[in-house]
Amino acid sequence: MIHATSPECSPAASPVRIGCAGWGLSARVAARFPAPGSHLERYAQVFSAVEINSSFYRPHQPKTYARWAASVPDAFRFSVKIPRTISHELRLRDAESALREFVQEVTPLGKKLGCLLLQLPPGLALDPATARPFFALLRHLTTAHIVCEPRHATWFTEAGAETLQHAGVACVRADPAPVAGVEPVGDPSTLYIRLHGSPEMYYSAYDEPFIDALAARMIDARNANAEVWCIFDNTARGEAIPNALTLMEKLEKTAC
Repeated sequence: MIHATSPECSPAASPVRIGCAGWGLSARVAARFPAPGSHLERYAQVFSAVEINSSFYRPHQPKTYARWAASVPDAFRFSVKIPRTISHELRLRDAESALREFVQEVTPLGKKLGCLLLQLPPGLALDPATARPFFALLRHLTTAHIVCEPRHATWFTEAGAETLQHAGVACVRADPAPVAGVEPVGDPSTLYIRLHGSPEMYYSAYDEPFIDALAARMIDARNANAEVWCIFDNTARGEAIPNALTLMEKLEKTAC
């Protein structure tokens, strides 16, 4: 079975992490995950990353994160989505208490916390006076990578790029793109790709030419010393895991 941290051309190569939004395993893919244990334990024997989206909707107890961390290998990493209370209700304002509480909840993940993902509402325009102190606080609270998925056009500007880069926050490369024809710019040390499914969001599978191009882009980023994440979020019809497995196979074949 191909491991998700492949390929590596040298011991110094930056990580390439492939995973899905969640670790549920359907009967369709069960044979590809033959290890015993829970769905997470079986998933983590094949992939080296997962995105936790449920944290966006409801808090999890620290002991739950501790149990998840204990279920996976040392090299496995979690990306955890920041709660909508912070992003959508408070809209990054007066969020210190909620943010501190969330970071305390995820702390038991320890070194296995790879990323915190902030997805902004489509209507939230860039306000540097709000964004800068928010990101500064978040950066103070965690050493994990921070990635932001903005969806308002004002973030895809020089001012948006400067705000994210100054804070050391990577900008998510999403598909479908929230602003067509504009390349997101943030901290270049992390490439975080979120694939929601296209043309039908959350449902559509990605075809072979798309995955070929995706693999090439990821290798280029890895060779530029970026940490690379690719998360498939097209889970509604169970296409995420097959797509992720195909990408892993492509990367192994074209690694160096």
